Amino acid sequence: MPVNSFENYPMSWKPEKGKLAHPLYVSLAKLLEQDIKNGTLPPHTKLPPQRELADYLDINLSTVTKAFKLCQLDGFLYAITGRGTFVAPNAGVSISIQDTNNDSSHIEMGLIRPMDFLNHYTEDAAKAVLAKNPKESLLTYSAPFGTAYQKSAAIKWCYQLGLQSKAEDIFFTTGAQNALAVILVTLFHHGDKIATDEFTYSNFIELANMLNIQLVPIHIDEFGMIPEDLDLQCHQQGIQGIYLMPTYSNPTGTLMDNSRKTALAKVIRNHHLILIEDDIYAFLSPKDNTPITTLCPQNGCYIASFSKAISPGLRVAFLSVPHRFTPQIAQGIYNINVKTSSICVETAAYMIHNGITDEVIEKKRQEAYSRNWMFQQYFPDNKSIPLSFSRWLPLPFSLNDLPLERLAQEKGLNLFHSNRFLVGPSHGEQFLRVSLTSTDTTEELELGLKKLSEMLKENQRRITGVSI
Repeated sequence: MPVNSFENYPMSWKPEKGKLAHPLYVSLAKLLEQDIKNGTLPPHTKLPPQRELADYLDINLSTVTKAFKLCQLDGFLYAITGRGTFVAPNAGVSISIQDTNNDSSHIEMGLIRPMDFLNHYTEDAAKAVLAKNPKESLLTYSAPFGTAYQKSAAIKWCYQLGLQSKAEDIFFTTGAQNALAVILVTLFHHGDKIATDEFTYSNFIELANMLNIQLVPIHIDEFGMIPEDLDLQCHQQGIQGIYLMPTYSNPTGTLMDNSRKTALAKVIRNHHLILIEDDIYAFLSPKDNTPITTLCPQNGCYIASFSKAISPGLRVAFLSVPHRFTPQIAQGIYNINVKTSSICVETAAYMIHNGITDEVIEKKRQEAYSRNWMFQQYFPDNKSIPLSFSRWLPLPFSLNDLPLERLAQEKGLNLFHSNRFLVGPSHGEQFLRVSLTSTDTTEELELGLKKLSEMLKENQRRITGVSI
């Protein structure tokens, strides 16, 4: 088709042909990524059909296909079978959540700080460990995969969470984020697909994008990921793995029951998926908790971290993997970390063996209940009071187009919008993730909740004239 026939033809994207260079597909991909980054193509914009774009540019269809594929692997696009290709949410924008705010005048309700006022337990334990152990044993490269004492503590911790693991299949990593990186680098490859909830941990989204691993959003309900949709997407898309946070999922706060876990485990086994079970909030789960990994032990890589349960500064997580993955994970950890700090691991082990972790966790459970009760006084939802460290607050449709993170900052609040956690297309419903555990006092939290409630009501009245 002649190029000039498209002069007045409406297309959502018309790249300049004169800017193309060889190889054409790489050049076209760069032009597309540039227009996404500069805002010319907003999130969820539907791109022209590939054949139509090829005709417009007078190039081969395969060139456009390769360019779109390249952008999709880099996290700039997503495709929906039968509907087309779209600009990804948060494409080209960092959505990772970092503790970089130093403005003490703002109330922190975005970053989930896990009750830092209890960190003195960890400080005392670290002092006891340093006083008890010869410094040489904690400051060398020795025992890169942990000592027998440390392994026994990890086994005890996992057992308390409902998982029976063998010492040779447990590894120490520098926190849960490090465990995720080790798993993705070691067990997955460029272009692989991993199923996730529609809204998932933003730093996992960024990590997958960095490694060119495609995340496939699966529909969720009040109990978490829907098994039937996972099964369907596995058949349609050839998925290799699945990422789940079954206990108070970040960001939705969903607590998955054992019935849903059983159904998901069946799909995982049937499709031979590698399960990444990020169970960092398992210490808040009911007593009858069953990790998904126990239901598909040959598939599950289970992560249990100290960061939320005990102290974020104690960079220790326990990673339990199927024995068939043990050599690969060992090699991956050694090549990425060499080892996790012996001082940190020894302190974690000391706290477990001496019952200090039980005391800290009980205090955190009580405090979490109290803070969730306070949240429901301002935002009643007629549900039982959870122990989640954050809440997923639905927004009225009329507020969907407002820059609520910025408006909250103007009110002295730091919090995060659901767009940071979105994988794939938006279905219209939007939320705020509200951290309940980042303030040192309940008085400061109540002030933040009051300001948030007033801000939402004020904007609702301004737009619709109706109070919420």
